[in-house]
Amino acid sequence: MQVKKVLTYAAVAFVAFYLFTRPDDAAAAVNGVLDGIMNGADQLATFFSGVLT
Repeated sequence: MQVKKVLTYAAVAFVAFYLFTRPDDAAAAVNGVLDGIMNGADQLATFFSGVLT
């Protein structure tokens, strides 16, 4: 349990450091993740449209 807590704090610290030192790159990374999620949702919608028709 203690290791998980330390790793969580380290990950949060790394994200905060990344946001403050390279905000443009952090924004691009978030946009990439969101684009991937949206693409996956579109593919699922296409699949279910094909199944239901």
